Amino acid sequence: MYDTDRNSFGRKVKRKIQRMPPGLVVVLSFLLTATLGAIFLSLPAASTGGPLGGLDAFFTAMSAVCVTGLVVIDIGTKLTVFGKIVVMTLIQVGGLGIMTFSVFLFLFIGKSLGTKERWIINESFLPSPIVDIKQLIRMIFAFTFTVEVAGAAMLFLVWRREMPLQPAIFTSVFHAISSFCNAGFSFFSTSFMQYQGNILLNVTVMSLIILGGLGFPVVNEFYWRFRHRRDRRRYHFSLHTKLVLSTTAVLIIGGALLIFFIERGPEWETLALKNRTLASLFQSVTARTAGFNTLDISALEPATLFIIIMLMFIGASPGSTGGGIKTTTLAVFAAIIKSRISGRQSVGVFRSTIPEGKIVKALSILAMAVITVSVGLVLLLVFHIDLARESANYFLSALFETVSAFATVGLSMGATGTLNPAGKVVVIVLMFLGRVGLLTMAYVVTSRLRPITYRYVDGRIMIG
Repeated sequence: MYDTDRNSFGRKVKRKIQRMPPGLVVVLSFLLTATLGAIFLSLPAASTGGPLGGLDAFFTAMSAVCVTGLVVIDIGTKLTVFGKIVVMTLIQVGGLGIMTFSVFLFLFIGKSLGTKERWIINESFLPSPIVDIKQLIRMIFAFTFTVEVAGAAMLFLVWRREMPLQPAIFTSVFHAISSFCNAGFSFFSTSFMQYQGNILLNVTVMSLIILGGLGFPVVNEFYWRFRHRRDRRRYHFSLHTKLVLSTTAVLIIGGALLIFFIERGPEWETLALKNRTLASLFQSVTARTAGFNTLDISALEPATLFIIIMLMFIGASPGSTGGGIKTTTLAVFAAIIKSRISGRQSVGVFRSTIPEGKIVKALSILAMAVITVSVGLVLLLVFHIDLARESANYFLSALFETVSAFATVGLSMGATGTLNPAGKVVVIVLMFLGRVGLLTMAYVVTSRLRPITYRYVDGRIMIG
């Protein structure tokens, strides 16, 4: 009797999930994962010196599953090994979530892939052709596992000199996963500031961040390109991959050069040339959603902070473990400006014309991101009006915190530790929106609306 009731309940839950819009499945999946993570982090076994409060546990869990890295506790000292394993698991699930979670869930509930489901998958995996979903997931997990193991091995060479064997292994694995997933969580209260001149650690972490931020569509194209290396004329890189690689290179190199030549803070002036070069490159890479730092962020010059804010806002690439408006959105926006200045009606790049639908999507993402960050900033300033009155620098700190949360970066000028309960809720919502995606949330909200089948007459309006 018990088994029958349990099977009946399971079938009802399965039918309800199958009837949900695909975007809602993704949203609820992230919320459920964060909630379960918060429950585990609230257990006495997860923390030292008393269990975490409910809000702090949920903040930490949401930050982990959204691979953000903003924390209201020192996870290195406050969490036990069990608590750190919970955070590491949430980071791994969250890092792969946008790319695989929806497909993974559809396969396990036995749901056939209809039009809406393929919409979600295509949004994550295009322009790569999707033939065998199971094979695709195996490739993603194989790539992720291989990169993270290689990264952990390199980091182990750094920490084996400083720690006993088991802590060195655990620390290496945790930071390799945190780096590849662009999470920015660290056991060290000052992140990697003490390893500012360590070339092996800097190069390893930057490599993991870049590989995680390129997006699986790009990695998949490189894989097929390698398999067809004897017939490269047959297999060409897509426009997506070309835009991702070129934009990523420009942002990394351009950001590093700007930081190197603009920063003039007291700490900067005391650094050797090698450390300045490494720090500039590291911050340029990590600012685009990773959240680690080798410099004291709060001590940087306002101009440098603004550059980092812009890098955070742009973020990683579609189908990756990072957030932000994405590199392709920036590339399309730049192409639009170039085409309008040159007087061209169509928008083209790399001898290809960008479809009108992609242009509208890019502009929509940019507009919604600006609105979301603006609303979040205003709310933080309102909820912390006393701090805003006391410190003239709080506006910049709040803006930095808002963009960092929305772009799932994790860098902070120190505002995270001053957040009151209302401010923590604002940051949680920003992290969630940034990770799930504004278009996915918009799709969930409008999925039940009836499509408009009529069109109004053209109106006359002046622009500019």
